[in-house]
Amino acid sequence: MFTVSRDFTFCYGHRLLNHNGKCAHLHGHNGLVRISLRSAELNEQGMVLDFSELKNTIGTYIEENLDHRTILQRTDPLVPVLQKHAEPLVLIDVPPTAENLAKYLFEKIADMGFPIDRIQFWETDKCCAEYRTEYNNGDLKSGEVTPAG
Repeated sequence: MFTVSRDFTFCYGHRLLNHNGKCAHLHGHNGLVRISLRSAELNEQGMVLDFSELKNTIGTYIEENLDHRTILQRTDPLVPVLQKHAEPLVLIDVPPTAENLAKYLFEKIADMGFPIDRIQFWETDKCCAEYRTEYNNGDLKSGEVTPAG
C-alpha cells in the first residue's frame, strides 16, 4: 500500500460554546493540515498522485474557503452579529474543535474524489487531532471512516 502526504497551513478563528476554559472566547490559530492519500497501485507516472494536483485542488479549496475565516458552530449567538458586519464565516453543525475540523476536511476531500486515508489537523505546534479511514485486516471498509483513537 502506498501513502503520500502534503501539508497545508491556514489561519482561522473559532470559539467553543459551553467550554470551561479560554477556548470559549473568540481566538485564532495558525493551523497545519497534513493530508494523506492511499492507493494500492501507482499511476502510469509511478505516483499515487502528483503533489502539484494536491496543491492546485485541496490547497486552493483551503485558501479560498478556510483561510482567514472564522469557523463557528451554526448555533453560536455571534453568527448574526458577525454576518451583519460581513465577516467571512464558515458555519458547521458541530463544535469547531480540531477533531471536528479534521473530519470536516476529510469529508470535503473525499467528496472531491481523492483516495483519502487520513487528516492530521494541528491546531498548534503541540496539539493534533486525526481523522482517518477505518480498515479491517488491511482492507478499507466501504464508505466507513472513524476518528483515530
